[in-house]
Amino acid sequence: MKPLARYAAITGYADLCASLGMDPTPLLRSVGLDPTGLGLPDRWIPAVAIARLLERSAAAARCPDFGLRLVERRRFASLGPVSLVLREEPDVRSALKFLMRYQHMYNEALRMRLVEAEDVATIRVTLELGEPADTRQAMELVMGVLHGLLRDFRGGRWQPLAVCFTHLAPENTSTHLEVFGPMVKFDQEFTGIVLYTSDLDAPNAMSGPSIGPYARRYLDTLDTRPEAMLVTRVRELIELLLPTGRCSVEQVARSLGVDRRTVHRHLAEAGQNYTAVLNATRVDLAEHLVAGRRYSLTEVADLLGFSSPSNFSRWFSNEFGCSPRQWRAEHRIDAGVGAGGVPV
Repeated sequence: MKPLARYAAITGYADLCASLGMDPTPLLRSVGLDPTGLGLPDRWIPAVAIARLLERSAAAARCPDFGLRLVERRRFASLGPVSLVLREEPDVRSALKFLMRYQHMYNEALRMRLVEAEDVATIRVTLELGEPADTRQAMELVMGVLHGLLRDFRGGRWQPLAVCFTHLAPENTSTHLEVFGPMVKFDQEFTGIVLYTSDLDAPNAMSGPSIGPYARRYLDTLDTRPEAMLVTRVRELIELLLPTGRCSVEQVARSLGVDRRTVHRHLAEAGQNYTAVLNATRVDLAEHLVAGRRYSLTEVADLLGFSSPSNFSRWFSNEFGCSPRQWRAEHRIDAGVGAGGVPV
């Protein structure tokens, strides 16, 4: 299956585009991403789509340091629940190992490996997108975030021994020097960060009392079995594909990088089937969309993938025991809440 990443990976993307005089909407749509998803940081999307978005954005803006500029708009909390635990790790080594252990919680394409030799440690970074794609901008974004985290862990103006990239240097390296310092190197054997092993054993400067233990227990109890993960992925893809009218199991399977039989098999192992997941997703979305004021009922029918308002009305009546119009009158809520996190 194609690895996924959270929308949080491109936190600040719309603001950066605006600062460069670009409209982010057509760029997002050109790689199959829904612009409204930017407001849903925990929603998962294909990691390869993010890589392609960054490359197209850099080209459109004629901004070869686009990925690095995005680093400035990222926040520590963009890592999600993982960020709560990282603050509580006593030293840099344990924080880094925790970050690597739970990397699937924020980016399934990311691979980090720690190699130690005598007094030098190397954090090697790769991206496995599931299909060929240019990763220059994505790698610079990842490296910028990782460098920032290490600096937060170490505190002060800490600098590594080297920040290495396999790709060639851009014509202007001013942003790279500003972000990484003077030890940034290009055209290297690997992409990663080199530092002293003593840096790993240093106290975590971010450590302090909070809810780290609770967050760790939460992460440890998450169901990460393949079949459970696939059910979650299928549901999220259904939410993304419903407004397009192309929400078949075949389309979902293509988005996951597998065939339809694999989807059916994993859903069956989880005690589910595609029709049931599709209907349950529609029920949850319909409950919020119909109660909200943002969309007309005709628009809601389109967003839920129905061929006509009448078909939607019949389905809704069967599920909720009343017409959509009656439900809206009885459950109407304020705009901005009714969307319920729906990708439309």
